[in-house]
Amino acid sequence: MLLQIILHTPKWVFAVFVLLLWLGCKQLMSGSVSLAKVTLMPIAMTGLSLAGVISAFGDSPGALLGWAVAAAALVLVVLQQPLPASTRYDRATREFHLAGSVVPLLLMMGIFFTKYAVGVALAMRPELRQQAGFSVAVPMVYGAFSGVFAARAVRLWKLAIRSDAMAVAARAA
Repeated sequence: MLLQIILHTPKWVFAVFVLLLWLGCKQLMSGSVSLAKVTLMPIAMTGLSLAGVISAFGDSPGALLGWAVAAAALVLVVLQQPLPASTRYDRATREFHLAGSVVPLLLMMGIFFTKYAVGVALAMRPELRQQAGFSVAVPMVYGAFSGVFAARAVRLWKLAIRSDAMAVAARAA
């Protein structure tokens, strides 16, 4: 059955998988990331996450609420965590210097495989859409991924804002 599932998967799905894998693997190494990329990646991943919810459940208020609650909860949790000590912001280049991390790769693969598994499950058993547990759990999983992505970006934005504020205060002094 697994072979049949893979054979019936559209080719573009494999291209998306390779792209996400490549992007996630790039995050394993330390490097510099622009303010724009720090912002765009969570927006793109949140878009994929919401697309997963909408493709599975339409614009169901319950599914969207579950997504939003999980996203908000994970934002609050992750915002409590400090940035790695090696994280730096360079005001001149507007770039962050980040240590490598497996977290972005895991989040991207989590969103991808959740969407894939949900798509397969719904193709095989469309009635799952109507089951309360499924229609609550799946959007919450998507929301959790989005919340972590968003909070990681917010923590970096806060670092940039703090850095800019300190520079303005130093000039005023």
